[in-house]
Amino acid sequence: MIRIEKLRKAYDSKTVALDSIDLTFEDSSFVALLGPSGCGKTTTLNCIAGLLEPTSGKIYFGDKDVTMLQPKDRNIGMVFQSYALYPHLKVIDNIAFPLKQKGMGKEERYAKVREIAKMMQIEALLDRKPGQLSGGQQQRVSMARALVKEPEVLLLDEPMSNLDARLKIEIRDEIRRLQQETGITSIIVTHDQEEAMAIADKIAILDNGRIQQYDTPERLYHYPANLFVAKFMGNPPMNFIDAALTADGTHIVGAGVDLMVPEHMSAGAKKFAGKAIKIGVRSHLIAVETEKQPQTMEMRLQIVENLGKELLVSGMVGESFVRVTVPESHEMYVCYRQIAKSDKPYVYLRMTGVYNIFDSETGVNIGLEK
Repeated sequence: MIRIEKLRKAYDSKTVALDSIDLTFEDSSFVALLGPSGCGKTTTLNCIAGLLEPTSGKIYFGDKDVTMLQPKDRNIGMVFQSYALYPHLKVIDNIAFPLKQKGMGKEERYAKVREIAKMMQIEALLDRKPGQLSGGQQQRVSMARALVKEPEVLLLDEPMSNLDARLKIEIRDEIRRLQQETGITSIIVTHDQEEAMAIADKIAILDNGRIQQYDTPERLYHYPANLFVAKFMGNPPMNFIDAALTADGTHIVGAGVDLMVPEHMSAGAKKFAGKAIKIGVRSHLIAVETEKQPQTMEMRLQIVENLGKELLVSGMVGESFVRVTVPESHEMYVCYRQIAKSDKPYVYLRMTGVYNIFDSETGVNIGLEK
């Protein structure tokens, strides 16, 4: 288990990369550090690796304080965005390099290299040099070099950034398969939320050097802690509809909106009664009705697009632009087009799944308040 306690990294009084963060990585887990450029994710990884010295705070591997240990003394494997292979060495010697540094004999280290190469499915590449390999092959060699010394912790710094879309998926699946087979505690830095959701057991979302939420991909997607997380996670982005809570906190009201607060949100809604809010809902968790019904929102229909497997229905709820994805139906496509061109271009939206309520001022998810 890796523990980070009150970790802070400041370069000067105005530049704070990490602002007293706490994180725990369970044994054999795969964790993603996710966020926009400059949020602190790579700084966190480099502190764990020993490449950066924290300003304050502690880092533990198990019960051992490794905060001030050199990288070579932490038993970590690192895979970088750049493959960092020695161009003059064959693949077999690139992979064997960390074992050679440890003083392992040639026969033994080559045997270990062939074993890891088989796992990585690169046995046929061992006699080539890096310049003869594709980007995906070079990244596999880089991963094999990190794994061959049997590290306790595997650290991956944007390892798929230099790959094309098809190779990204291939390497992503390979990384996840290897982590599951080896059981190595692994931490990956990425700015790609789809990548993080696909391979990580848990995701830590950072912004301005602070942890915004540390949770499972499912929780982050369906129950974001605040507006920052809600806007960052999901493609297409979550819809945000401006409204307000009534003075007693029992209803959500606004232009085209009059909804009862769901029972599970009632405690939080009472705390924020009377305040401006944003309803956050995913595009596929809304149904479109042609007639007004209870617990629906009125939308002025503007655009209807047929995307093949689904329809994208877009318009305005009050001053908020909303996108809805519904199953493809030629009949409904024609119907919505006719409504959009009519003198009463209105349809009605009904929630069909999870939605959230955020305080407009603080951004906090009201529904998670107790």
